Amino acid sequence: MALGARLLLWLALWTLAVPARSSGEDADGGWRRPGPGAPAAVTEEEHCTVERRADLSYAEFVQRYAFSRPVILRGLTDNSRFRDLCTRQRLLASFGHSVVRLSTANTYSYQKVDLPFQKYVEQMLHPQDPISMGNDTLYFFGDNNFTEWASLFRHYSPPPFSLLGTTPAYSFGIAGAGSGVPFHWHGPGFSEVIYGRKRWFLYPPEKTPEFHPNKTTLAWLRDTYPALTPSARPLECTVQAGEVLYFPDRWWHATLNLDTSVFISTFLS
Repeated sequence: MALGARLLLWLALWTLAVPARSSGEDADGGWRRPGPGAPAAVTEEEHCTVERRADLSYAEFVQRYAFSRPVILRGLTDNSRFRDLCTRQRLLASFGHSVVRLSTANTYSYQKVDLPFQKYVEQMLHPQDPISMGNDTLYFFGDNNFTEWASLFRHYSPPPFSLLGTTPAYSFGIAGAGSGVPFHWHGPGFSEVIYGRKRWFLYPPEKTPEFHPNKTTLAWLRDTYPALTPSARPLECTVQAGEVLYFPDRWWHATLNLDTSVFISTFLS
C-alpha cells in the first residue's frame, strides 16, 4: 500500500475518535463506534465459523468444547450491572486518576508503560494507526491493579463453566477501533465483550499461523489474510457485546477490535 493511501487510511481511522453526539451514545456507554466511511478492514463482517450456544450444559461443554474447539456463549450470565459501571463517564469518575499499565501490541509484549487512566482514555484511546508496528502500539489490556479496581471487578459474574484443577485470573481492557493482540497462545480462557465488537481469529495448537511477530492484527488482516487459501484460514467470528468466547488450551488466537471496545477475560491456569 502506497504511503499516501496509508495516510488516508490513518486519517479515516482518526476521525472515529470524535466522541458520539447522538442518542446511540447511551447504548454504547459513551464509547466510540465507527460510522459510515470507516475502513473495510475495521467494519467488515466476516462469515462466522465458530459455534454460538445459548443452551449449553456443563457436561456438554466439557465433552464437546473444553479440550477441542472454541465456542461462543450467549445469555449464560447477567453482567448488566457490571456493564453499567463500565460506561466511559463512570469509569473516568471512579478510576480517572488510577494508574494503568499499557502493553505493546506484538506477539512478545515485553514493553510496559504506566500512566493515569484518564490520560489514556482522553489522549491515547484512538483508532489503530495502520502503519505502526506492534512495538510502537500501546494499549490497555491484561495488566490490572485488582486492589485499586476491586470495587468494579466484584460486580463481574464470570462464565459458569470452569475446569477442575484450574484457577481463574481476570484481565480487563479497553482499546480503540482497529487495535488488537496479534497471534499468541497460552492456557484456556473466556473473553467477554462489554461494549463494542471484537473479531477473533483462531488456529488449533498443531497449526501455526503465518504472521510477523511485530506486526499488528490490522496489518496481518490487510497483508496476509487475503492471500490465505480456504484451508489455511483460521476459525473466526465477531463477538458482540454480551457474548463470551471460550478458547481451549494452547490455541493460537489474534483479536481485532472493530469498535472502541471494553472487554474482560477469565484465564484458567
